[in-house]
Amino acid sequence: MYENEGENNEIFSKALRAGRRTYFFDIRGTKAGDYYLTITESKKFTHEDGSSHYQKHKIYLYKEDFNAFREILDEMTSYVFEEKGEEVISEKHQKDFKKNFYAEGREKNDGSSSFTIDDFEDIK
Repeated sequence: MYENEGENNEIFSKALRAGRRTYFFDIRGTKAGDYYLTITESKKFTHEDGSSHYQKHKIYLYKEDFNAFREILDEMTSYVFEEKGEEVISEKHQKDFKKNFYAEGREKNDGSSSFTIDDFEDIK
C-alpha cells in the first residue's frame, strides 16, 4: 500500500494478484475534496508471437453507495460459498486459482514479499 497525494488524484492504493488477473483498489480524490473508490481488473493476454496486452475493466464506486454495495457483495459471495463451497470447480480456472492471495505488504510463507505496487505500473 502507498499514499500518493499528487499524481492522478490517487490517495491510497492496494493490489491483489490472482493468477492472470490483478485487481487494483484505488482511493482517488475529487476536485471537491471528497473520495471515491475505483476497482480495476487487469488481465494479461499473451499472443502467439510472444507479445502481450492487458484488458482492463474499471468500476467507480462513490461513497454514498459503499454500504449498499458491500451488503450486496457480501450476500452474493455468501450465496456462492453456501451453494458451491470455496473450492474452484472449473478446470479452466484451476491453474489460475491460488487459495492464498497476497495483498501489498504481506509476506508469503517463505518470508519473501509477494509483490510491490511498482511491479504493476505497466498494467494499470
